[in-house]
This record gives sequence, structure tokens and C-alpha cells, in this order.
Amino acid sequence: MSTITPPETKDAVKQALASESKSAPVRYPFWFGGSAASMAAVVTHPLDLVKVRLQTRLPHAPKTTLSTITYVFRHEGVLGLYAGLSAALLRQMTYSTVRFGVYEDLKRRFAPQPTPENPKPRPSLFSLIAMSGISGCLGGIAGNPGDVLNVRMQSDLSKPPEARRNYKHALDGLIRMVREEGPASIFRGVEANSARAVLMNVAQLASYDAFKQICLQQLGMQDHLGTHFASSLAAGLVATTICSPVDVIKTRVMSAHPKVSILHLLREASHKEGLLWVFRGWVPSFIRLGPQTVFTMIFFEQHKHLYRQWKGIEE
Repeated sequence: MSTITPPETKDAVKQALASESKSAPVRYPFWFGGSAASMAAVVTHPLDLVKVRLQTRLPHAPKTTLSTITYVFRHEGVLGLYAGLSAALLRQMTYSTVRFGVYEDLKRRFAPQPTPENPKPRPSLFSLIAMSGISGCLGGIAGNPGDVLNVRMQSDLSKPPEARRNYKHALDGLIRMVREEGPASIFRGVEANSARAVLMNVAQLASYDAFKQICLQQLGMQDHLGTHFASSLAAGLVATTICSPVDVIKTRVMSAHPKVSILHLLREASHKEGLLWVFRGWVPSFIRLGPQTVFTMIFFEQHKHLYRQWKGIEE
């Protein structure tokens, strides 16, 4: 014998389902982070090139950001500022796709459950750090081949002609590295790169979410472009300060001769340049990483905004 459900009960069920769907985290496409970071890389690539040139410069090379830009523009033209762009895009399409995709997936899977007292709970800072660290490590491993090529192609013209590798593009460099130096060469410096990726993800993504929570909850700001800009700029400052030493070491290791050990490289650099050599290029690093973080996070937020509009999901 069937029972008839009262209309009031049906309405209550519909309201409960609607409320649950609104509170459930949105599942965004995995590739959004890689797409946003690639778009940001096109904008900020000249600044990244200057940072690498300063970190690997020869004694007679320019010593400041402005003089390096002027030198590259005068001797290599406008296109010289975009040397290695194909490798930079390869890196972002691997590294950032994995780190953003895994991070967003972990946030969705382990999102705290809403309660009547707290209908929109936010993940704790500790959980953000843990999730961003895991995703950063995986992204660092996935993006290491592109990162090695990026460093080599950007620093190539700053070396003597006989020491240059002259890769035509990222694919040519990848093939030549495997053929001339063996498959293990594309994972040269993966330890330093993975450590830097963990620090970068924690300092960039976790701090961005933390700063965004402060803007929304404590400062009363709305979830709009101004909030995204302020949060990403603060995250860029944190990321540069934390990651600068590892970034310098990673750049030196990846651009060095394959037979030079990491320990010998670190010992020689400390002896010749002092312990502060690990912070060499901090200013150009921030000049590059600040805008890169801002553009990446703004593009990423716009990806998500347009996706919600397309799917008809309420903000």
C-alpha cells in the first residue's frame, strides 16, 4: 500500500537538497590552474628572465634589474626578453596544472562540513598548509623537465658562445637533453625543485586563501577583483621571502655543468660570495613573483567565476 507524501514534506525535501547543493564545494576543471598560470607567464616572462640572468650572471654582466633589461633589449631585441617562453609554458602546463588541480581537489574532498552555527565553514590554516604542501611536491616533480629547460634557455645567451646549448624550443631541448645527457637529466635538481615547490605552494596558495579569508571575514571586503588583488599581492611577498634561497640554489644547480655536484656548487658559492648569496636577486624575484602571483590568482579566480556563470551556479 503506497503512501502519499504531503506537499509540505516535498517542499522541505527540495529546500534541503537545494541548500545542500549550494553549500557543497564546486568541482572545477583540473586544468584551470595551468591555464591561468600560463596566461600569467606570458605577461611576466621578461621579469622571470631577468631574475635568472641575475642569478647566473658572469662577473662582467649587468648587476641590476634595469641594467639587465637594457642590456638584453640592446643586444637581443624585444624577442630576447621572451627567450625560453616555450619552456616556461611547458613548465606551467605541467607544474601549475598539477599543483592547482591537486590542491583544489583536496580542498573539495576535505572541506569541513557546515553546521547550523557555522553554515559556511572555512578550512583551517594547518589543513591549507598540508594540502598545498602535498600538491606542491607533486607539481614540482611533474614540472621539473620544463623547469630545467626554462632555466637553461633563459640563461643561455648570458654564457660564452662555446658554452651555449642553443635549444631551438622546449621540445628540441627536451629531446637533446635525453639524447645527449640521458633521461635522468630532465630530473636534474628535482630535490631542490620539489622542496621549492612545496614552499612555493604553501607560501603562495595557502597564504592566498588565508589572506582572502581575512579580507572577507575580518575586513568585510566582498569577493571581487580588489580582494583578489590584495590577497595575491600579500601572498607574493610571503612567497618571495620564503622561496628565494631555494630558488637561487635550484637555478644554480640546473644551469651548472652536469658533472658538478650540488655540494661542491654550494660550498664554492658560499666561499666566493658569502652566505647571503642565497638571497641574491631577491628584489627582481619579488618584482617577478609579485606580478606573477597577482596575475595567476586573478586569472584563476576569473576562470572559476566564468565557470560558475556558465553552469548557472550562484556566487
